[in-house]
Amino acid sequence: MQTPCIHVCSMDPGSGFCTGCGRTLQEIGGWMGYSDAERRRIMALLPARLSGADMGSNQTKTNFAGAPERPL
Repeated sequence: MQTPCIHVCSMDPGSGFCTGCGRTLQEIGGWMGYSDAERRRIMALLPARLSGADMGSNQTKTNFAGAPERPL
């Protein structure tokens, strides 16, 4: 079974995508139950997600005090 997992599992809070594979938690959890066609459909979306376009790259970085620090 083909999988995009590269064992870099960290969720981006701004986008909800894994920074390693680009999938959502729902997609990761349901991966084994998806048909081959559904997995291919999701995998076709991943390059755009991982390119940073959907990874929260346009959000403002926040420091530990909760105040906006600077745009990324």
